[in-house]
Parts: sequence; C-alpha cells; structure tokens
Amino acid sequence: MAKRISSSQLRSQLRQIQSKQRQAIQKYNQEVRRHNQKVKRAVDEYNREARAHNARVQRNRKRIKNALARLQRTPVTQSYTVVLRTSTYVLNDAYVRLEQENRYAEDDPRYFLTMQLPQQEVANSLAVTNVLLTGEMDEDEDDEHHTALQNTSITDELRKLSPDLHDRWHGALFSLNPRNPDAARHFCTSAREILTQILHVNAPDKSVFAVLSNCQTDSHGRPTRRARIQFLLHRKSLSDNALEDFIDKDINNVIELFDVFNKGTHGAAGKFDLSQLLTVKRRVEDAIIFMTGIAS
Repeated sequence: MAKRISSSQLRSQLRQIQSKQRQAIQKYNQEVRRHNQKVKRAVDEYNREARAHNARVQRNRKRIKNALARLQRTPVTQSYTVVLRTSTYVLNDAYVRLEQENRYAEDDPRYFLTMQLPQQEVANSLAVTNVLLTGEMDEDEDDEHHTALQNTSITDELRKLSPDLHDRWHGALFSLNPRNPDAARHFCTSAREILTQILHVNAPDKSVFAVLSNCQTDSHGRPTRRARIQFLLHRKSLSDNALEDFIDKDINNVIELFDVFNKGTHGAAGKFDLSQLLTVKRRVEDAIIFMTGIAS
C-alpha cells in the first residue's frame, strides 16, 4: 500500500526543488559572468597588444622613411664611414625584399621574429648611421634616449644561452662611458664576441654538418656564418632565403658599425657624446635581442 504524502510535505519538497533550481540557475549565471569576464579581458588584452603592435610598426616605418631621407641628404666627410653607409643601404634593401616575400600574418607568432624585429633592426641601423655621420640625433629619436647607458632591455635572454655572455654584456655597458677614452674598444670587443658566441654556441660545427652536410665552409673547414644562420632557421622551421640574407647582412652591418665606432672615437671625429653612445648602444642591444630570438 502506497504511503500517502501530506500537503505540507508536498509543499516542503516543492520548496526544496525550487531552491535547488534557484541555486543551479545562480551558479550557471555566475559561471556565465565569469566566462564573459575572461573573454572580455582576453579581448581587451588582445586589442591592447594589437594597438601597441600597430603603433610600433607605424613608428618604425616613420623612423625608416625619415632616416632614409636624412641619410640621402648627408654628405660623407670621413672616408671610413663609407662602408657603414653602404652596408646600411644594403641592409635596408634586404629588408625591402624580406617584406615583399613575407608570408606571415601579423597575428602569426612568427611575424614578430621574421618581420617586426627586422624592421626594428633597419630603423636602428639608419638611426645610428645618421648620428655617426652628422653627430646629431634626429628629433624622432630624442625621446628614445632617456635611459642611462648602463640600463639594458636585455634581461634573461643572454643568461639562458650562457651566463658568460650575460656578464660580458654588462661589462660592455659598464665600459661605455663618455669619459672613458677606451670605451669604443672595450664595448666593441665584448659586443662582437657576444654576437659570435651566440652563433657558435647555438650552431656548433658538428650540429650544423649533421643537418647541412654540404654547407659552405670557411678557410678552416668550419661552417660559415651564413651556414650557421641557415641551421638556426632550419631548427625553428623558418627556412627562408630572404630572412637568411637579412640576418647575415644585419650582423655584417653591426660589425661595420664597430669599425666606424672605433675609428670615430680615436680618429678625427673625436669622442662621442652621451646621446651618440646611447644610439650605438641601442643598435647593438636590439641586434643581440634579435639574434638570441633566432638562436633560442
């Protein structure tokens, strides 16, 4: 015989069911709100990054356009700056080819390494060539040079590759002082060694030959700089002739800068002032960041 349920018990059970329904609805609404908040934060963050990215791209395009025009107007007064000026034009031409052959959208993670950083390299190269030729900074560059010489935007990039390279970079910055008559030699020696070691440590002979058995070799039978670059790009699945060519010319441009910087400090141009040293430092610093991105 079925047990009879009183009306009060029915009302009680109904209230319990309704309470559970309200709790379930409240929980669902809370989850929906949390999800919507996460989506909004993600969208806001993406939009902020997109705006920042677009601003950087536009700023660098403006820097390149203005700096090219300025370089074309500037006569060469020291013979040792001819090579650097030529190298800067060659690097810009390599970037133009790289941009024409670019196959990555701006929201592709590979775009940063293959297009955005190369664009910055060209802008920096033009800026430093202009400042070494004229002794004066462009107005557009002024606001970029408010930090001290020994501050650096390189954080753990070098330390991850080698603690020694990290220490060398900070030693190079320490020597970069307008009152130091040997600043150029110390800075250039350390920075050149850092760039060399980034390639050799991350693209050792044995590894390069294992992947590129018929690669170009130097007079000592070791892989050339171009071959090491090719190996690093292959390892990142970024094999690209235009990018390979740009990186090789970018390194060459920095090396030409070292030669001019040394000669300018000890030769007829005299010592460089703080703003000029900062421009040189930025050029080398961003080149190191670019190379660690390729090598990591």
